[in-house]
Amino acid sequence: MLETIAQLLLSLLIGSLIGAEREFREKSAGLRTITLVCLGSTLFTIFSGLFSSLQGDPSRVAAGIVTGIGFLGAGVILREKREVWGLTTAAIIWLVAALGIGIGIKQYQTVILATMAALIVIWGFPKFDLISKARDTYTYEVIAPLEDQRLEDILANFREAGLVLNRQTLAKKGTRVIITWQVYGKPESHQKMMEKLMMDPSIDEVNII
Repeated sequence: MLETIAQLLLSLLIGSLIGAEREFREKSAGLRTITLVCLGSTLFTIFSGLFSSLQGDPSRVAAGIVTGIGFLGAGVILREKREVWGLTTAAIIWLVAALGIGIGIKQYQTVILATMAALIVIWGFPKFDLISKARDTYTYEVIAPLEDQRLEDILANFREAGLVLNRQTLAKKGTRVIITWQVYGKPESHQKMMEKLMMDPSIDEVNII
């Protein structure tokens, strides 16, 4: 009985630690949801062990937990046009269910190590998202007279603005050329470059695609 209480308390603690991050970021599945998923998975696993001493296959309960968590995770994923939200929350729900099962089968060391790794990911990795957002990728389309020197001047402007060229394509259109550049850099650098291109009298048309 004491071990069962300890398992439930550990499940509450781990669910709360992971759920606190979702609550802090105001996600659809927050502290209560994540904690209850972890606690519920632990309970189902404990009960499956009791049932197995009588009859039945305890692995079927774990399979049922995974199936149920799949439906719950799908419920927090939203999609609008090309944007998708909720994938991280769905993955966390799936993870805490696995942690709950681990507690139920008494794999405490593995659960604690996995929890530490998960906390590093969910609290530390968003900082990398901020870094990537600080460097946006734009695709410029420029229609201009076919002059090699003119192209070199535009490329020099990209470099001066602190922008990095990823890819370049050219397509001739009579005496003019359609040039497409995929460039990444800071948003303010893109803004300055766009203004410079639009003010250039030798360029017929500029688009961001």
